[in-house]
Amino acid sequence: MYPRARPPEAFAFQRIIYEKRDGWARVTINRPQVLNALDFATLSEMSAAFQDASWDDAVAVLILTGAGDRAFCAGADLAEQQQFLRRPRDYWKWMGMFVEAQERLRNIGKPTVARLNGIVVGGGNEFNLACDLAVAAEDITLRHVGTARGSVPAAGATQWLPIMVGERRAREILFLCEEVPAQQALAWGWVNQVVPRAELDAAVQRLVEKLIHKLPEVTRYTKQQLNFWRDLSWHLTIGHARDWLTLHAGAPETREGIEAFMEKRPVDYEAIRRALREDRPTEFAWGPPTQRCPHCGAAHIPEEFTYCGNCGRPLGRPDEPPP
Repeated sequence: MYPRARPPEAFAFQRIIYEKRDGWARVTINRPQVLNALDFATLSEMSAAFQDASWDDAVAVLILTGAGDRAFCAGADLAEQQQFLRRPRDYWKWMGMFVEAQERLRNIGKPTVARLNGIVVGGGNEFNLACDLAVAAEDITLRHVGTARGSVPAAGATQWLPIMVGERRAREILFLCEEVPAQQALAWGWVNQVVPRAELDAAVQRLVEKLIHKLPEVTRYTKQQLNFWRDLSWHLTIGHARDWLTLHAGAPETREGIEAFMEKRPVDYEAIRRALREDRPTEFAWGPPTQRCPHCGAAHIPEEFTYCGNCGRPLGRPDEPPP
């Protein structure tokens, strides 16, 4: 027996709202209190909904949006990302769920529409890019913050933005991390339509109705062929991105970016640049862990430490007692 589509209420989702009616399905990221940020549980629920919509032959179009009017999606939930500073290896699992949700959305077999009702940032933009079409309220902005915040560098946008907006514009977006107004995004081909906020739902519905009145099998095959360059760039690089991001989930630059965000302060770029000028390794917060305590034998102590964190005695002076 092949899997059958289920009614939305059968899933008992906690972080998304899933609806199906009149030939369309809608997934709403329902975390407005954190600007619809993506945590592991949200990605898991999105993935399940995308799969169900793919299997449901009554669904012709999927709409993806965010709850409220402030954000479509602000990207990764940095409160959750904090735990990866202590357990970087767990980032690999988080990224796996992100990849799975992206794959299911992109390969859903039917048209998808991003309803951009608020800010679109980082991973949120990558879900926007994974959709076939996008309609934006005129007062929203889109941006990436990876090189500015150091939290989650782009994985998806690096592959797809050059295809969508052009090589130079993609570099501008990803290097400068500046907000791009909806009208500018429209001029660049980043979105398909920009409308007054009060007209957003009507514009999305008009587009959905047009897509419903098309041949489903031909549409599916057309989408499959259109996906070629996105799929090629994604599959050649996403595994590398997943491992690189995991290895750097607890790195000093990542730590500084997340801590600055949580402490509501600017990122200290100068401290990182100063360490480079002084030829100090920036891969370690307190220098490479090369010291060993001559008193208690504790190993892997950072080079910049002058006292042992285990026994408290001065490092490099075996005859001196602890303070």
